[in-house]
Amino acid sequence: MALAAQAPHAPQAASAAPLRALSRSLLRLSEQAQQAPPQDLLHQALQTLRELVPFDSAWWGEVSAGEPGGEAHGGAGQGVDAQVAQGAQGAPRNWLHGSIGLARGFADEWNALAAVDDFALQSMRRLGEVIRERDVVGVLPEDPQVMAFSERHGLYHCMALTAELPHSGLMFFVSVYRPQTRTEFTDAETVLFGEFVLHLLQHWHHRLQRLQNDSPRRPWDSFALAQPTGELLFAGLRISQALRAAHPEWAGTRLPPAVVQALPGAPCNLALGKACRLRLEPCGPLVALSIASRQHKQALAPRELSVAMLYAQGQSHKDIAATLGLTPATVRTYLRTAYAALGVRNKLELVAALRNA
Repeated sequence: MALAAQAPHAPQAASAAPLRALSRSLLRLSEQAQQAPPQDLLHQALQTLRELVPFDSAWWGEVSAGEPGGEAHGGAGQGVDAQVAQGAQGAPRNWLHGSIGLARGFADEWNALAAVDDFALQSMRRLGEVIRERDVVGVLPEDPQVMAFSERHGLYHCMALTAELPHSGLMFFVSVYRPQTRTEFTDAETVLFGEFVLHLLQHWHHRLQRLQNDSPRRPWDSFALAQPTGELLFAGLRISQALRAAHPEWAGTRLPPAVVQALPGAPCNLALGKACRLRLEPCGPLVALSIASRQHKQALAPRELSVAMLYAQGQSHKDIAATLGLTPATVRTYLRTAYAALGVRNKLELVAALRNA
C-alpha cells in the first residue's frame, strides 16, 4: 500500500527537480556574489552554471554591436539600441572577456569575423533572450570563416544570452558550447540558462555599482576597473575606445603595457595620447580608471580644498595637521586626492590650479 500511495507523486517529483536545481544554483550564485573577490566572481558563477547546465566551453564579457568609427556612427554616447541598428555599418567588437575551455586567442579570432557571425548578431539584436544555433539557421549558408572558426574550437552546439550593461554603452554576454559528440541544449536547459544568466547580470551590475561607489563617481561609459596586474574586470565604451585610439594594437581584456606600468603609482594621472588623460585611483584591491578632463576638473571637498590651499601657501604637513586638527597621515591623503582631482603633479601646478579654480 505504501508503494502504491507514493507512485502518483513520482512524476511530480521529477518535474520539480529542475526547479530545485535552479533554486540551489541561484542560492549558490547569491553567496558567490557576496563573498567572491570581484576578479573571481564571473568565473566562479560560470562553474556553478556548468553544474546546472553542463557545457564543455564558455565565453563571457563585454561587446559592442557595431564599433563606431567616429561621429558618423553616433560617437561614444550612443545607446545600445542605436549600435544594434547600425550593426551593418561597423563590425561588432569584444572589449574584454573570460573563458573556460577555449584558446587564448579566441577573442582576437572572433573580432576578425564578427561582422559575419550571424549567431552573435542575432543575440545582440534579441537582448535578454536566449538563442541557440537552431534559431539562426536560415536559407543562406553559414559563412565559411565562421564554419572554420566553429570547427577549430569545437563550437557545434551553441547557446547565448546578451543583455545591455546599463549606462556603459556596452552589452554583457554569456555563451556556452558543446561539441558535435554531445547532444544539443534542450528546451529545459534553455530556460535554466536564461534565468541563471539574468540573475548573474543583476549581481554583477550591483557589484560594479558598489565598487564604483568606492571611487570618485564618473560616468559609466568613461569608467573602468582593473586588477593591479592589468586584467580588466569592467570597462565602459568611451574609455575602451580611448584606450584603443591611443594604443591601436590594444586587443582588450588586459590594459596596454604603458597603462599597466602606471597602476602601482595610483592615485595619479596618465596621459592617454593627445586627446585625454586617465585618472588612476585605488579601489579596494583593484584600481579604478576614468577619463579625466582638464576642462572639467573634479570639485574638491571642503577639507581637501583647505589642505590644498594651506599647502600651496607653504605650510608643512605638520603645520596643516595642527591648524585643522588632523593627523599628518590624513593631510597626506587629502593632498593625494587633491592632486589627482585637479590633475596636477607638483606644488607649482597646484598653485596654478587653485588660482584658476
